[in-house]
Amino acid sequence: MYYAPATKRCLSTLGILLPFLIFSGCQDAALSPPNMGSTPVRVVVEPLEFASAETRVEAVGTSRAKRSIALHPATSGQVVAVNFEPGQKVGRNDVLVELDSRDEKLAVELARVRLKDAERLLDRYQRSGSSGAVLPTQLDTAESQVEAARIELGRAQVALDDRYIKAPFAGFVDVTDVDPGDRINVDTLITTLDDRSELLVNFDVPEVMVGELVTGNSVELSAWNRSSSQLHGKIIEIGSRINPATRTFTARAAVDNGTDNLRPGMSFRVSINIEGQSYPVIAETAVMWGADGAYVWLIVGGSAQRTPVQIVQRQKGRVLVDADLARGDLVVVEGIQRMRNDVAVDYETGGVTGAPAQNGSANSSQP
Repeated sequence: MYYAPATKRCLSTLGILLPFLIFSGCQDAALSPPNMGSTPVRVVVEPLEFASAETRVEAVGTSRAKRSIALHPATSGQVVAVNFEPGQKVGRNDVLVELDSRDEKLAVELARVRLKDAERLLDRYQRSGSSGAVLPTQLDTAESQVEAARIELGRAQVALDDRYIKAPFAGFVDVTDVDPGDRINVDTLITTLDDRSELLVNFDVPEVMVGELVTGNSVELSAWNRSSSQLHGKIIEIGSRINPATRTFTARAAVDNGTDNLRPGMSFRVSINIEGQSYPVIAETAVMWGADGAYVWLIVGGSAQRTPVQIVQRQKGRVLVDADLARGDLVVVEGIQRMRNDVAVDYETGGVTGAPAQNGSANSSQP
């Protein structure tokens, strides 16, 4: 018959009396660890912190210039000068195209002559009015003629100004098919003008993000060409409707283009990190799994306490959990295998946090 070593010692000491009872008692003593609850378990803990859950949205966006227009003439006429080159940067009110304006200049001169004539007649009537030589109705008519002549001069000046197609704002002009000598009309496209100091990028966002995405949120953008670098922008506009076909809404981000490396019409990869609710954050090594789900070990009153948690999100080696935890609670991150409820512990802080280690004891004795 085989006996455990401890059993053999008992038999040699006490003899062979009552072998069955002696065997059973010694066996229990051999299998029970001595002073099982008296020695504190050494662990590494980490003070609990909180962090916000993050939702990452990625989309493809298309850009347009901050301001962009297609230039058409306000009137028909013959082109006498084209004052720009394709791709040239022009300033506000620079004359881009000139039309034949000889008739309009003559019309302005004629209107000025009529205005001066009407003003002289009114002045004569006003000087003679005190003598009674001019009737009040004649004076009123002269005043109306002056106003009409002034309006005619204004209309003539507008017609003359329309013969000069100007840039309404500073920007870059595109190519043109208009040459001196061409006859053009109001439907003729002269060129396009873009203020690309800043680009506006439109992209679609899933409807589940309604209320989460707000103006002012930061976005990351990168063009699809190989030489592009990471760009940063901000949400400036959010659409007010959900597209029933795609279940998305449109958002618009602004990105600085001071270096002028980007062009309107380019497509961009758009990424947004949206912060959500704040949760306790712990190291992945602190999470254990049991039959009823995930749990962690806390140090409460010098001993271990098992606390159930629900996993919310993983973030680069950290885990956001939903549980009844408070900032500063001590969570066991190393030595978890030796944990059980109410076991006494000695611990040091730091662990995966990288904080300087400092020894702490859960009871009065130090190891």
